[in-house]
Amino acid sequence: MMVALNRSEELALHLRSAKNNGVTREEIKEVLLQTAIYCGVPAANSAYHLADRIFREEDGAQS
Repeated sequence: MMVALNRSEELALHLRSAKNNGVTREEIKEVLLQTAIYCGVPAANSAYHLADRIFREEDGAQS
């Protein structure tokens, strides 16, 4: 729903929470791939880029 409504701030919060609760990056990517079918490719692409940015930020914080 957050992908379809372009709620990137809320999506970012949920992506971080999912990662903190043990959801793998691969699982998150798969979910975002599925959103392309239901929400459209442009919305899913934006969400995928947001997730990628969050992953890179997290990698930098862990170093």
